Amino acid sequence: METQNSCQNNFETSEILATFLATTQLLEEAWRFCSIANTTFPGAYLVEQIGSVAYVAFSGRQMESGSDQSCRNLVSLDAEDGGRFAPLYRHSEEKESIKVHNGILKLFLSMYQSLQIQIAALMGKVKSIVITGQSIGGTTASLSALWLLCHLQSMSSPTSTVLCITFGSPLFGNEALHRSILRQRWGGNFCHVVSKHDIMPRLLFAEIVNHDSKIQSLLNFWHWCMASPHVIVTGLSSLLPDDLKDTIFHCVLKDLELLAQAEEPSESFFRPFGSYVFCCQEGAICVENAASVIKLMYLMLATGSPSCSIEDHLKYGDYVAKVSKQFLKARNFHEEGLPDSSYEAGVALALQSSELTDKEPVQDLCFPIQNSNLRKEVAIMAKNCLQMAQNDHKPNLTAANLAIKLSKIVPFRAEIEWYKACCDEADDQMGYYDSFKLKGGSRREARVNLNRHKLAGFWNSVILMLENNMLPHDFDRREKWVNASQFYKLLVEPLDIADYYRTGMRREHGHYIDHGRERRYEIFDKWWRDRRVPEEENKRSKFASLTQDSCFWARVEEAREWLDNVRSESDVTKRHLLWHKIDMFEKYGRKLIKNKEVSKDVLAKNSSFSRWMEEWKELKSQVQQFHPWFSDFVDGEVVP
Repeated sequence: METQNSCQNNFETSEILATFLATTQLLEEAWRFCSIANTTFPGAYLVEQIGSVAYVAFSGRQMESGSDQSCRNLVSLDAEDGGRFAPLYRHSEEKESIKVHNGILKLFLSMYQSLQIQIAALMGKVKSIVITGQSIGGTTASLSALWLLCHLQSMSSPTSTVLCITFGSPLFGNEALHRSILRQRWGGNFCHVVSKHDIMPRLLFAEIVNHDSKIQSLLNFWHWCMASPHVIVTGLSSLLPDDLKDTIFHCVLKDLELLAQAEEPSESFFRPFGSYVFCCQEGAICVENAASVIKLMYLMLATGSPSCSIEDHLKYGDYVAKVSKQFLKARNFHEEGLPDSSYEAGVALALQSSELTDKEPVQDLCFPIQNSNLRKEVAIMAKNCLQMAQNDHKPNLTAANLAIKLSKIVPFRAEIEWYKACCDEADDQMGYYDSFKLKGGSRREARVNLNRHKLAGFWNSVILMLENNMLPHDFDRREKWVNASQFYKLLVEPLDIADYYRTGMRREHGHYIDHGRERRYEIFDKWWRDRRVPEEENKRSKFASLTQDSCFWARVEEAREWLDNVRSESDVTKRHLLWHKIDMFEKYGRKLIKNKEVSKDVLAKNSSFSRWMEEWKELKSQVQQFHPWFSDFVDGEVVP
């Protein structure tokens, strides 16, 4: 029998979000503002503040910016966004560019200026910003939340958190966008509520080009209903022609089935991201695995009918009212009772909450009475789908296994530490960095180089798992991993810099910091900056074991080049700039030494830094002796 802990590992992420939504008023408040926006602010949005939480609700009655066929195409985000979403693609190594729905992007950009002003007014006043919307308004909300997350990333200390809650919103981005959001660790900022049979979130999975007029009629019908929130929904779809309902329903169902059966995602199709909360009369389940989301969308729609697929888009108010009471709630099972396995119990609860069991469903006038064989077939496929989703996502277990792998690479790190200690005590007094740079061909350095590559492979795999949502959401804030990555960076990056300049990469690509630094180090920099530290840290009483600026030696290499150039530079303006850069670096280096934030290898007699300081000192004395030749530099100070 499986333990309770194993069940918790399998369902942990879904339970966290489910519990959060069920125990707060966020879901109900988000829907309330959506309803107000739908009724009162067609084609726009409203902003309301309740205590320390601000709500930005986009109306579902948006103008059809996609009526032109070109607006329905996927377009490259970096070519159309004016740099507003740069963090999503700035360091992307994807072969396929990030693409979004052209019409939705144009809709967002049409509201951008006013939205920017409204968000700026909220900064510093609220702790959280909830961006929400129904239907097309929900998709606009998602894009707005992505922009805000990109904007906050550029701030040194963001003052607000962002949560996006959508209701029945269609997709708008491709697989590359999905992966980029995972890399940024933003999946947990998005919660998409989808009712069991609502066709709107599934609409863009289908080829609907030949049914433009029918789609337009359906959107107009929904907009009319949203403007009248008290209208009785059940049976309302009878106002639409049967041909319209049947055509759209079967077109979407057919194409969605093909996507659900596909083993690999296609870059040319839309792809879900974030967490999906599927709700119905019996309760709700939360899924975040993209493949499982698509399969569940198909299975749930397959149990519906053309009429209920349209009316379900208008029932979110009813579902939201029930979610807080029924979210994965342990209810009495049918005659079989509770399964012995806690894992199987979790799957069974999820199936019952989604009404995808082989038992008679809760009857609703909108829902057809299902064939028993079809119900059994759907129940089996749904169970396999949920098991796949949960088995594919055991972040805490993955993190525990990763900790074991971390312990296994300790000998590689220890060998490099031993090498550093030997270099620092060597008679040549060159120190760690210069020894590796100048003696890279020796047997000892070759072994250090091999260990360097092994450690890089491990940390690259950590980042890959993190960006693919395989690790806990707070992994990059856990002290164990923040400290381990920082120590690795301070120990190994000087070797990477030495190898970069030794192998002539500077001549091919440019200096290391701008053109050669591995992305993992930039990520570890962010982890270290974002860690929680006391306001005042103790001053060092002795020099650090490792220089606290891992790029220090790259700065030394740049300073050496400046020093060479300033001797031959005849242009006064350029010479003045070089003097200024050299002077600033000297002050920076002296500050690190004063604060004892450098390792003793920096101060070794024959280190690159010590030799640079001697050359710089000699040049300054020459300049002071012959200052008419250097009229812009007097008494060791740069003069404008």
